[in-house]
Amino acid sequence: MLDIVFSHSYYYKFDQKQWKNKTPYPPLGTIYAASYLREHGYTVDLFDANLLDDPKTIKPYLEIHKPKTFVLYDDGFNYLTKMCLTTMREAAFEMIKIAKEIHCNVIVCSSDSTDHYEKYLDYGADFVIQGEGEITLKELVTALENNKDTSLIQGIVFKNDDGIIKNPSRAVLKELDTLPLPAWDLVDIEAYRTIWESHGNKFTLNIATTRGCPYKCNWCAKPIYGNRYNSHSPEYIIKHIKYLVEKYHVNSFWMCDDIFGLKPNWVQQFNSNLKTEKLSISYYIQSRVDLLLKEDTIEALAESGLREVWVGAESGSQAILDGMDKGITVSQIYEATRLLKEKNVRVAFFIQFGYLKETKEDIYKTIRMIKTLVPDNLGISVSYPLPGTKFYEKVKDDLKLKTNWTDSDDLAMLFKGTFNSRFYKKLHRYVHKEYRKSQGEANLKKVLKNPFSITKSELRSILLYGYYVPSALLDKIILKNMEHNYA
Repeated sequence: MLDIVFSHSYYYKFDQKQWKNKTPYPPLGTIYAASYLREHGYTVDLFDANLLDDPKTIKPYLEIHKPKTFVLYDDGFNYLTKMCLTTMREAAFEMIKIAKEIHCNVIVCSSDSTDHYEKYLDYGADFVIQGEGEITLKELVTALENNKDTSLIQGIVFKNDDGIIKNPSRAVLKELDTLPLPAWDLVDIEAYRTIWESHGNKFTLNIATTRGCPYKCNWCAKPIYGNRYNSHSPEYIIKHIKYLVEKYHVNSFWMCDDIFGLKPNWVQQFNSNLKTEKLSISYYIQSRVDLLLKEDTIEALAESGLREVWVGAESGSQAILDGMDKGITVSQIYEATRLLKEKNVRVAFFIQFGYLKETKEDIYKTIRMIKTLVPDNLGISVSYPLPGTKFYEKVKDDLKLKTNWTDSDDLAMLFKGTFNSRFYKKLHRYVHKEYRKSQGEANLKKVLKNPFSITKSELRSILLYGYYVPSALLDKIILKNMEHNYA
């Protein structure tokens, strides 16, 4: 009999947009928690839901292993779990129900349960952990194991005869290097590798070098790691990378931090340590354009193996960026993109339409920025209000019939914006087509200068140019007509 079975409620197959990419990542936050509990003497296992079809598949597993405690611990490093998608919430409820039928203690730690703990308790969870979970979980499991009082444990929510009790929060862990490496041995790494490589992708694993984000974009929720920023040392991360390289023969990594390399001189030291250990890797990050422009950051990132950086460009309108409390300027987006491309680092933009008071002029400024800078990749969404944010407080009175997306491709406007959902869904398609047009034009210019430098993907974008020109024009006409309804 196991002491603890860990699982999570993100099923890639329930989110067709993400499953289509065929780039699933193991549940990093979950295996950090499993490793921490194992280090403290508990027998643990992982029921990894990522690649499965149905939450009911957990039933025979739990019946065989009969754990004392079932922990539904979502990966807080995966931005998809922060979106609190309703398909994943329903899967979580089904798993909780099954675990209670088998008489497990059920503990939940996730962004969605932090925001909606009463729903999870109503569906049978015994405890909801709020915020960073490892230390709280260990204390809670130890108390349950020894039949001790759990009512004063920091960071938990539970029910008793008086109703729902929400205890004071626990301080975040500052010394991240005290954590053991994640329990990668509990993951079927080859199953992930097969999916990546079957789609022609280079197999990549996820690593977190930090927890939290100190910036205050007013639409960004931080339910797990908060508004603080704590960092592993470069030495710890090098040790982690070296383990994964040697154990699983992986040398490509997604650094899944909200903000990579914010701590002064961290990137430079990381670069130096990689050279000392003779580790040659490629990696991908998320960052901010203002941070990238500091000192020799871009140079050190490029030297250390950075291949692509996703930046929260969000908008080409300074008015929208200021409304979001983003803390960057449009000119910084242009400058950082230019410098990254000079170092042959791919640049990808997160773009967000539909923010409060957005005008059609703001939209056109964003489209113009995309067409001018031609990023290497593009992720477009509409503003999505999440509990605990200032943005949510501004629009919460509009959130009546629907408060969460079903999946990450939902794109529904959940509040009353300048335009409706139908307009923004058409805009989403139109901007992607204009972007592909710009890519085709840029690649055509490149091949005319140097015909022998063309790649397959660049050739494909040139060939598709003829499709996107009329298709984008048609979408533009439709959008113009839709705009008139709001004039």
